[in-house]
Amino acid sequence: MSAKEKKELPSQGRKAWETCVDGLPERPQKFMTVSSVPIKALYTPDDVPGLDYQRDLGYPGFYPYTRGVQPNMYRGRLWTMRQFAGFATAKESNERYKYLLSQGQTGLSVAFDMPTIMGYDSDHPRAFGEVGRVGVAIDSLEDMETLFSGIPLDKITTSMTINAPAAVLWCMYIATAEKQGIPSHKLGGTIQNDILKEYIAQKSWIFPPEPSMRLITDIFAFSGQHVPRWNTVSISGYHIREAGSTAVQELAFTLADGFAYVEAGINAGIDVDSFAPRLSFFFNAHIDFFEEIAKYRAARRIWARRMKEKYGAKDERSLLLRFHTQTAGCSLTAQQPENNIVRTAYEALAAVLGGTQSLHTNSMDEVLALPSEKAVLIALRTQQIIAEETGAIYTIDPLAGSYFVEALTDQMEAEAEKYFERIEQLGGVLPAIDQGFFQQEIADAAYRYQLEIEQKERIIVGVNDYVIEEPRQLDLLKIDPQIEEEQIKRLRVLRAKRDNAVCGSRLETLRRAAGTRENLIPYILECVRAYVTEGEVIQVLRDVFGEYKEKPIF
Repeated sequence: MSAKEKKELPSQGRKAWETCVDGLPERPQKFMTVSSVPIKALYTPDDVPGLDYQRDLGYPGFYPYTRGVQPNMYRGRLWTMRQFAGFATAKESNERYKYLLSQGQTGLSVAFDMPTIMGYDSDHPRAFGEVGRVGVAIDSLEDMETLFSGIPLDKITTSMTINAPAAVLWCMYIATAEKQGIPSHKLGGTIQNDILKEYIAQKSWIFPPEPSMRLITDIFAFSGQHVPRWNTVSISGYHIREAGSTAVQELAFTLADGFAYVEAGINAGIDVDSFAPRLSFFFNAHIDFFEEIAKYRAARRIWARRMKEKYGAKDERSLLLRFHTQTAGCSLTAQQPENNIVRTAYEALAAVLGGTQSLHTNSMDEVLALPSEKAVLIALRTQQIIAEETGAIYTIDPLAGSYFVEALTDQMEAEAEKYFERIEQLGGVLPAIDQGFFQQEIADAAYRYQLEIEQKERIIVGVNDYVIEEPRQLDLLKIDPQIEEEQIKRLRVLRAKRDNAVCGSRLETLRRAAGTRENLIPYILECVRAYVTEGEVIQVLRDVFGEYKEKPIF
């Protein structure tokens, strides 16, 4: 058989298949991804005609890293199992951390309450009714010391989901390690510190964009010298997706934010290879199995190419897109909440097959309350079953070469590049935020998705089909209102016993520095060492920087 005849065989077979399938009945539904992208019935070599293995895939651990950032992936080391946890006071959260570590969790992830996230102390009027509700209340170094009491910070890594006040909480963590006798260069972990996605999606900002970006580049510079193992920003698509974006929007907007941080660091006079290796990412794992896997593969390839070709990174580590994944909270349902165990398992498997470095699995009851101990243990066991029982990790990137997966990866990359062009035409990420571009795109996507559910073009089991009426059987975690009173009492005792003259002096020194171009991290660190509270530090910076006001979009 000639080469020409061999080449024609697939197309001949396709014609025969098309003739066979033509006229066969199909179920009356739209075949599309969660992002409403149409899915064809069959994918063949015709869908990836230009695929070049070396250029587009390569080998794991080698450019362009489509197949993973480590040469042997999970055959060498499993992903970090990092359950997001924090509630009530530092003491209660500390007990939950020790429980999770005893059950095989390999890293900590701190959830803070809303007053902490917004830079208010627990006794501030705006904190009323919110202390310890959706995370742990941290007002001072004293709380941080309690939070990590008995947990050696040089033996574990910690991720802290904090953004606008990230510099303050990070300094508290460094000071806590000092109290344990651990120097900062031995600390490993991540602060989310992604203020751009706050303006885009999550809305927990404090300062305007320019001083917020200054704090981030100050962290870049300080970390490079003193905390070299720390990931200084976790560039977060997770919250963009939770706000209602499509997978492509999550991919494009997250990477666009990442490029903006790179440019900010370069413009601050910092060599790209001195901070880019410590940038990390945080993606959502939604329910559409293949779309999510394609998203992660496309993200690695886009980041590597852009860092090398546009930003001139020379250090191979600067090209590696390392990411944490959390299963999709927005995919969970209050109806038939046990179904969420199944949803989370598939989402976690997609994250693993997509090559994540770290993973949080949501608990079945998180749509109703903070997770109970039983629910969070099931969520942790979900990861352990994937790792130990399924065999999914035995070979690296097992879906590579799938016509469907490769075509979807290429398609997501192409659509992301279109978004990059639009953002560039608007003047970059900050002008696009100011013009409401990201916010409008996400709002439109969320509205379309909701319409599909309401019109039953998209089935959500237990919500708009397969509905049953039954009483809820779950035992939910409830936060005692007394917690708030106790936290405020401890805070007032702290203020009475600390050296307030020293605190006042260090706050004034910070105020003066904030009016210059000096790096603010050493000044913040001196404040928290003296048990200045988070709210006091943030208020000084508010006085100097002002507060951000979002322009309404109609």
